Amino acid sequence: MSVLTRDEAQTRAQLIDVHRYTVALDLTTGDETFESRAAIQFTARAAGDTFVELKPALLRSVTLDGQPLDPRTLDQNRLALTGLTEGEHELRVDATMRYSRTGEGMHRFTDPTDGETYVYTQMFLEDVQRVFAVFDQPDLKAVFALSLTAPEGWTVLGNGIATDEGDGHWSIAPTPPISTYLVAVAAGPWHSVRTEHAGLPFGIHCRRSLAPHLDADADEILTITRACYDRYHEKFKEPYPFDSYDQAFVPEFNAGAMENPGLVTFRDEFVYRSAVTDTERQTRAMVIAHEMAHMWFGDLVTLTWWDDIWLNESFAEYMGYQTLTEATRYTDTWVAFGIDRKSWGYDADQRPSTHPVAPDPDAVPDTASAMLNFDGISYAKGASALRQLVAWLGEKDFLAGINTHFARHKFGNATLADFIDSLAASTDRDVHRWAEQWLRTSGVDTLTPTIGNGSEAGWTLDIAQRGNRPHRIAVGAYDRDLVDPGQLTPRDRFEIDIPQQDGPTVRPGRRPDLVVLNDGDLTYAKVRLDDRSWATALDSLSAIPDPLTRAVVWNAARDMVRDGELAPTAYLDAARTHLPRESDLAVVQGVLAFAATQIADRYLGPDDRPAALATLTSICRALIRRTEDGNAPGLRLTAVRHFISAATQPDGIQDWLNSDSVPGGPELDPELRWRILYRLAVLGAVDDDAIAAELTRDPSATGQEGAARCRAALPDGDAKAAAWDRMFRTDDLSNYLFTATAQGFWQPEQADLVRRYVPRFYTDAVELADRRGPAIAECAGRYAFPIHAADEESLRLGEECLSAADLLPALRRKLVDQLDDLRRALRVREG
Repeated sequence: MSVLTRDEAQTRAQLIDVHRYTVALDLTTGDETFESRAAIQFTARAAGDTFVELKPALLRSVTLDGQPLDPRTLDQNRLALTGLTEGEHELRVDATMRYSRTGEGMHRFTDPTDGETYVYTQMFLEDVQRVFAVFDQPDLKAVFALSLTAPEGWTVLGNGIATDEGDGHWSIAPTPPISTYLVAVAAGPWHSVRTEHAGLPFGIHCRRSLAPHLDADADEILTITRACYDRYHEKFKEPYPFDSYDQAFVPEFNAGAMENPGLVTFRDEFVYRSAVTDTERQTRAMVIAHEMAHMWFGDLVTLTWWDDIWLNESFAEYMGYQTLTEATRYTDTWVAFGIDRKSWGYDADQRPSTHPVAPDPDAVPDTASAMLNFDGISYAKGASALRQLVAWLGEKDFLAGINTHFARHKFGNATLADFIDSLAASTDRDVHRWAEQWLRTSGVDTLTPTIGNGSEAGWTLDIAQRGNRPHRIAVGAYDRDLVDPGQLTPRDRFEIDIPQQDGPTVRPGRRPDLVVLNDGDLTYAKVRLDDRSWATALDSLSAIPDPLTRAVVWNAARDMVRDGELAPTAYLDAARTHLPRESDLAVVQGVLAFAATQIADRYLGPDDRPAALATLTSICRALIRRTEDGNAPGLRLTAVRHFISAATQPDGIQDWLNSDSVPGGPELDPELRWRILYRLAVLGAVDDDAIAAELTRDPSATGQEGAARCRAALPDGDAKAAAWDRMFRTDDLSNYLFTATAQGFWQPEQADLVRRYVPRFYTDAVELADRRGPAIAECAGRYAFPIHAADEESLRLGEECLSAADLLPALRRKLVDQLDDLRRALRVREG
């Protein structure tokens, strides 16, 4: 397939202006394909040649201004339009298109619970070509008018209000001008909950088999939706620009959600079948807020080319967390961002694949390279940069600049330069210089304090900076409590600018017991603690009053482990001391996740792993004992989950499974039952018959994934061979079933059993990516990579693969990142 280059997009945008797409889709023609007819009205500004994109199973006919074109001239995904004259034109394309099982284009899913079928589109980044013919680039906005023919009993959803015309025919209200990648439809026997707010129809939708679970949370979801809608209208002068607001929770969705105007699609794991923690509910609420922010930044005003994807994602990420904090019951969202989301950005920014938040346009020459920038830098680092910008600029001026941007570019496209010019119009500060320092550079600054003991003048703080971005940070000073030395009392909190222009900062009194840089987490930088502060933290970390400050300290410890400055076992010791007393759920989840997935599974060798798992189970036992009164169900659920995953002996968790309950609660729901069965499979304590029995008990899509994960995890040579063949020798696994199988395959406990598959991965993954495309390539690089083979031989094989193979860009990027993480793990082990 030909990828679109930036130069080609600029040339086409100079030649043509696209006005309207009239698209008819027929979903009644079979299980493998559907019919697609598109009429495109456009104007050529001058005589010339161009092309339209589509990826058909069969191209039936093409006419340009009523004259037939030869379908055989289709070259990969491009149909040439030669000899265009200046003026108006109409292109008509009639084609048969394939349904997808990989979440690209028109995805088709049959629910194993009840046999009902659903389809939905995911057009991003260039997958609209899998649905209808299109001039596919973000700056050729147009009006889209869609109609669908669907099976009887189905409901159709789209970017605008959908009308049932009878006999399975549906029409969707034409959109305002939007980009091609934002067109969306979803069709099937949806269960819907509808309401109205601010004069607009609102709806939430899911598969029928999930109806009871959506109904249970409908009030919560709609309350969050209404609160965010109202808060955005307080912030933004431009009103919501579309005619309705639907949120569809769809199966086997590749992303967390997609900001289609008027029809946001979410992965339907957000419809909770089993018990979840309040932090997980907060995450769902944040995604709702994030996607709604896109209605303005991304949909109303859209990037001109993919080098500015951060304009979409960083803004929505920042607004999602901030608006949730301001408008809902979730008032500590920045704690979760700091302990979990932000580390995604830090990690990505320290790999060879790092890039500026706003890369140079020449660094994104085509759509294939653009896909690689949907990472922790464009999301988490970008949101952190905007949070720092607001701290420096002030929210009033920031919002004034945003509103100027919307007014100047609504229903159009904009670049970084346009955004910065809009901000500059609302402030006297040099935002152009700020953008060069923050958005055009890569890497993470490190801030290290040197603290002078108190004298008559007071104590001093000198901050060494590795890196050169300007920062405005808060510094927190804490003392041990005189009555209870295990407690910490805040003494002082002050803001400073880095670099420090006038030498060390002087503060009154003796030096504090604990000094925390970036207290409040308002900037994006790694911070270190001086020796005395670290000793205080080891004694009293859980006694720091503010959970966001505790998150900053835990992140400092995390970074020190990754950088080889703190032994992994020292991190585990701190977790064992403080997590049993930690009150913030996001902090507990973040620390346990790092301790389990990075320290126990990667940074410690096989000989040290059992002790690490014993530490984790000890922490979880303490948390389970602490929550016996039932007052912290989320904390208890978190402890139970991690206890299961760290268990080294089957007896205890087997008893839970047999009794269908954890002593003292909770009762086992499907998620916990599959979690226990998965761990028992890893430990060799169940067989395929037990997995089949559980699948009979829970035949849902989630159950199918659980069974695939368990079967791949069995410590049996035949089971491993079968799982490998399902992933790499057949192409019938959906994206979710592929992921589940890959997650189960590699286990640290089974290193000898799967050793022979390590070299096979580097050949088979390349072939798989070439056959199945970028979505499965990304899954293979992320989940099927031999992550636990942390040795020099695996590193050598990976480097040979990178140097020798012509890799699909999506797979190459994942391998570059995985191999860098492997090098880091080896360095930590050697340290």
